[in-house]
Amino acid sequence: SEVLAAEAASCLNRAMAALRDIWEEIGIPEEQRLERTDVVKKHIKSLLDMMVAEEESLKERLLKSIALCRKELDTLCRELQLGPFETEEESTILQMEKNLRTRVEVLQKQKRDRKQELKALQEQDRDLCDILCTALFSIDTGSVPSLEDLDRYRRHVASLNTLKEQRREEFVSNKRQIILLMEELDHTPDTSFERDVVCEDEEAFCLSEDNIVALQNLLQQLEARRALNEAVCSELRARIVALWERLQIPKEERESSA
Repeated sequence: SEVLAAEAASCLNRAMAALRDIWEEIGIPEEQRLERTDVVKKHIKSLLDMMVAEEESLKERLLKSIALCRKELDTLCRELQLGPFETEEESTILQMEKNLRTRVEVLQKQKRDRKQELKALQEQDRDLCDILCTALFSIDTGSVPSLEDLDRYRRHVASLNTLKEQRREEFVSNKRQIILLMEELDHTPDTSFERDVVCEDEEAFCLSEDNIVALQNLLQQLEARRALNEAVCSELRARIVALWERLQIPKEERESSA
């Protein structure tokens, strides 16, 4: 600062000397020179006062920003369930403001990321619940989810996806068997559920637990009917063979009838 003051004084002296030379060349009287010198002094003082005021204003803005950042950090730390942010006590006002502002930006991004992930998980959850007819995952949507909450939600959605694939495979397999059995039994779907199974798009079928159970029951009923038909056929064949024996029907005729 001493070097700066010396340089400023030197610059001022050179400027005043130059002004005096100019005034002398022009022929300005001594009284007017003094007035002009006073004007120069006032102008320099005004300029320096303005510069000091601007720097004081900058300092006030930085202190205000620090206070706002601290307040916002406290709120963000509570919302994100984080410990309080510790600042270096020996840091300058400028460095402290920069550190706090940077931390606020980082936490704001974390908040946005968590809320965006929560929204994406909720959309997946709703779609899966519509297909599986299950209840939505219970989570407080009014606050920022914790990392543990998001992890539990991820695992829940993953388990629903796995359940969906299992039920879809079971549905497709059972549907294929049901269609073959209906064709074999010459059975036309006569209930809304049977029509949903056979005629509806596979992607539109509700994979609820009740529907999967009903699907298994339908398959068992058709298999039971086929088994009954096979038993009746076996009994009729046995009676035919017995009648052939009693009537002594030739082998050639039996083969053509069979």
